[in-house]
Amino acid sequence: MSEQRRTDSGIEIRAVYRPGDLDGWDPSERLGEPGEPPFTRGIHPTMYRGRPWTIRQYSGFGTAEATNERWKLLLAAGGTGLSCAFDLPTQMGYDSDHPRSEGEVGRVGVAIDSIDDMRVLLAGLPLDQITTSMTINATAAILLLLYQLVAEEQGVDPAHLGGTIQNDILKEYVARGTFIFPPRPSMRIVTDIFAYCRQHLPRWNTISISGYHIREAGSTAVQEIAFTLANAIAYVEAAIDAGLAVDEIGPRLSFFWNAHNNFFEEVAKYRAARRMWAAIMAGRFGARDRRSLVMRFHTQTGGSTLTAQQPDNNVARVTLQSLAAVLGGTQSLHANSFDEALGLPTERSARIALRTQQIIAHESGVADTVDPLGGSYFVESLTDAVEVAAWDYLERIDAMGGAVAAIEAGFIQDEIEQAAYDHTVAVDAGRKVVVGVNRFADDRPAPVEVFPIDPAGQAHQVARVRATRAARDAGALDAALAELAVAARGSANLLPPMKEALRRRGTLGEVSDVLRAEMGVHQP
Repeated sequence: MSEQRRTDSGIEIRAVYRPGDLDGWDPSERLGEPGEPPFTRGIHPTMYRGRPWTIRQYSGFGTAEATNERWKLLLAAGGTGLSCAFDLPTQMGYDSDHPRSEGEVGRVGVAIDSIDDMRVLLAGLPLDQITTSMTINATAAILLLLYQLVAEEQGVDPAHLGGTIQNDILKEYVARGTFIFPPRPSMRIVTDIFAYCRQHLPRWNTISISGYHIREAGSTAVQEIAFTLANAIAYVEAAIDAGLAVDEIGPRLSFFWNAHNNFFEEVAKYRAARRMWAAIMAGRFGARDRRSLVMRFHTQTGGSTLTAQQPDNNVARVTLQSLAAVLGGTQSLHANSFDEALGLPTERSARIALRTQQIIAHESGVADTVDPLGGSYFVESLTDAVEVAAWDYLERIDAMGGAVAAIEAGFIQDEIEQAAYDHTVAVDAGRKVVVGVNRFADDRPAPVEVFPIDPAGQAHQVARVRATRAARDAGALDAALAELAVAARGSANLLPPMKEALRRRGTLGEVSDVLRAEMGVHQP
């Protein structure tokens, strides 16, 4: 008897799949045509034949100058979109000279304290021709407004700006931890961003609802879909409660998925998620605009799958993960660099990651036809199985009162922790093979170039933020911050007074402190 096989989500995999596995399966209902509901086969009729995915390599480290230089290198090498990582102080609403920022400035992303930093970050970039994604959540409104202010200084009409802010605060409470305010005040900021962008930045994607970090925290593929869609439902409900119509916000929602190693389950995950979102928006919220039913998503290969042992093996992992994302129909893709288990990517490793995408796009042939795996007995059966399991989770979360209530009760966190524990136990026991770690290990590790951290970076950044404070009109800034506090105590949209404070060279930390004082700080 052959050994039983299961996906990472525990779905049983049979030895062979035949037509009988799809008995009663209606292709017009479950598959459809590309570019048409239920969008199983992709959101565009011709997919990559007509619109290649955006090669959006994630970068950000040290100072604004260093990141600007790396971005220009990536664009010159053929990248087609920018994606920005911010350091932990920026994510948590602290200036670079705050005591809690010590040792973290520029470490896992670029440090942005004020409009002066944003000017340097964006210098010489054609903001009306490229799109920029910013992985930022608790301070998303601040970074978006700084981007808009600098674009306006460059003469770019905000109506022509394109990009995405992550702005997905709910997953921070369950997966990442870079939150500031309690969940419900945080949801207010999210919906204020929705309303502000509808009026001022109509091409901007106001949220990238992220399964990526849920997966990085240890969830299964099924949990990644279910918990992300539960969060998405909560955002739509909050927007409707704030007076926005579903078809006003629906077209500007986007998603962010992980790509892991279980190749076919990952392909099935993307296809099932697209189908489920179309059903949720049409059936649950009554959306009528076709664009509201479409799940547009970015994908990043799985950081947690990278190994410090035999790091060259990560090139193969990233290639397989990137290929799964493409076969699953992603709209943009970041391929991790092979050395990211050791540190920030070097210039060489970043170029290899970029070339990986370009080889898939131009040499593999997988972009020549739409949904090349569509109709496979195995892929369609697996897509259905992933969807059924994800709906089961959604029903349980609905019974609790939705995502916010489930987070407050600790349900989602507990499920992720259990999945992460089960995976670790399976690896430790050898039931789950990780090449180069628990099998095929090598006692003679080869030397690897590691990205150097500039020890002078923090001092440089501290000096700049202090120079910003010394050179501004303190009275005008104080008045702007007072207006922000008044808005926070009331119900007015927070972004206009926030923008004025930032224009007056208020810092990210100062603006965040005003909101901390009015909204409180979340204590898990």
